[in-house]
Amino acid sequence: MEPTVCPWCQSEIVWDEEIGPEDTCPHCANELKGYRTLNIALQDEDEDDVGEEYEEAYEPSDEEARDLQRIWGSDHESLSSLRTVDKYGEDHDLFAFEETVEGILDQQEEVPECLHCREYMLHAGTQRVSGEGFQPVHAPLIQAPILQPPYDLNVYVCPGCFHVQYNLAENDRLRMIKSFIHKKE
Repeated sequence: MEPTVCPWCQSEIVWDEEIGPEDTCPHCANELKGYRTLNIALQDEDEDDVGEEYEEAYEPSDEEARDLQRIWGSDHESLSSLRTVDKYGEDHDLFAFEETVEGILDQQEEVPECLHCREYMLHAGTQRVSGEGFQPVHAPLIQAPILQPPYDLNVYVCPGCFHVQYNLAENDRLRMIKSFIHKKE
């Protein structure tokens, strides 16, 4: 009988030997299969074989393997292959580049993660969006547009793959929150 610790609620689950392991945690109903489960072998004081570890390799089903292939790409592709900056390494000092990136990141208030390669992104500036070219959506619940121009976007660039990402600037976030609260009252 091997106890399992649920990764979500941290409860120790001891399985009944007659029934066997369950697929979900009885405490939080989380799925307990694959990479989400941590099996820990606890030794009884009576056992003499101290140091013996139990390790079970997880093999995804064919359906799970196809889903992983579809989501993450080929098995041979790693996150490092997504780093476009690596192709400039022969002509440029990437160590100095990385040091500069780290210094800039240390000074940023927000450090979002790139959705493409998971590197931390650099705040490159702000971009003002005026009414020109932007059609706001009028939400019936608040009887107003969700976002009213003009507003500012923070522009972030990834130093690894050079993708650009935007998010709403701080003042406009607050303006949006206040407009939702006041329309609701």
